[in-house]
Amino acid sequence: MVKNKKVEAIECMLRHKDGYSVPVLKNARLVEDDQGRFKGVVETVTDLTELNRTRLKMEEVSRKLGEVYRFDNIIGKSHAMQAVFSSVNSAAASEATILIQGESGTGKELVAGAIHYHSVRSTKPLVTVNCSALSESLLESELFGHAKGAFTGAIRDRIGRFEEAEGGTIFLDEIGELSPYIQVKLLRVLQEREVERVGESKKRKVSIRIITATNRDLYGLIRTGHFREDLYYRLKVFPIYVPPLRERKEDIALLSEHFIMAQNAKTGKQIKGLDKPALRVMMDYSWPGNVRELENAIEHAFVICTNDWIDVFDLPLEIRQTEYRPPLSVPFNPDARSGFSAKNLTREHLIEVLSESDWNKAEVGRRVGLSRTAIWKYMKKWNIPLQRPDPKPV
Repeated sequence: MVKNKKVEAIECMLRHKDGYSVPVLKNARLVEDDQGRFKGVVETVTDLTELNRTRLKMEEVSRKLGEVYRFDNIIGKSHAMQAVFSSVNSAAASEATILIQGESGTGKELVAGAIHYHSVRSTKPLVTVNCSALSESLLESELFGHAKGAFTGAIRDRIGRFEEAEGGTIFLDEIGELSPYIQVKLLRVLQEREVERVGESKKRKVSIRIITATNRDLYGLIRTGHFREDLYYRLKVFPIYVPPLRERKEDIALLSEHFIMAQNAKTGKQIKGLDKPALRVMMDYSWPGNVRELENAIEHAFVICTNDWIDVFDLPLEIRQTEYRPPLSVPFNPDARSGFSAKNLTREHLIEVLSESDWNKAEVGRRVGLSRTAIWKYMKKWNIPLQRPDPKPV
């Protein structure tokens, strides 16, 4: 009989026969006989080249994510944005649960990322989940994981996103879309800091920071019974409000310059900026899609522009057709006489406004005081065609 004694593994470099160095992991075992007499050494060498390459890629991805979520990528010099920067600094220095509120396209995910990458958890994962993208059952499995055999198709154990975020941060976007059942489970995570996988009764402790975001009025959802009040107060320990672009129009020129520089780098063009008439039109527009719509408008202009400066005719049609509107702190309804608003919107009303607006969803959103995304969701909900139906042949 032979007994083995293992020597602790070490990482080192070996010289390849072709003259270059190879990172390896060396393991060695002392071999003795039954009387304890030394017989020899068995050594194994594992090539770490691929593992090190993968490790470097992960470090590079992490570094780039950190760059994406730097404070200077949240652009704004307005007073409203300075308040956001101050809140992000305070949030990053704490472990409090954060609720980010703001319209679609305002940059809530950038704010969440900035909080994480400037916190003590920055070296751990930032896991993002869009709560409106999955059905209740799929979202439960996505968040909490599942045991093998928990449901049809569960062929192996799977950890959930809460466990993936261990030591780091989980960002739950569109939290207002959660079903009552998932709300109860999330409340338990917030209270106990533990999760149960679907199909299991075992409780697993998690050390995570929870950041949530919504473009909906959660307090209004509480009044209508669609959102739990106890969960709401658990989520809004430290709320941050990200203002819509119409409330910080002094940032439009700065944002445009940033996106033009990014598109120049991407396309190889050398566009200098917006000419004065184009900038005036941009300032007059209400931006229902917020910063995301502004970025798309600049990208659209780059496709068309053949000069050094972007002019009015390089901008998207809905922006060019806008009339001057003073900055407002509430969604703008240019046709108040029509009686259409977000509160009394019905399927019939929406079809009528779509018809009047030539199926332009951005224009419909401006008329009823909703974002273009919200109009799209209503159309899906009420089975309204996303494109204008072809006229029936006579």
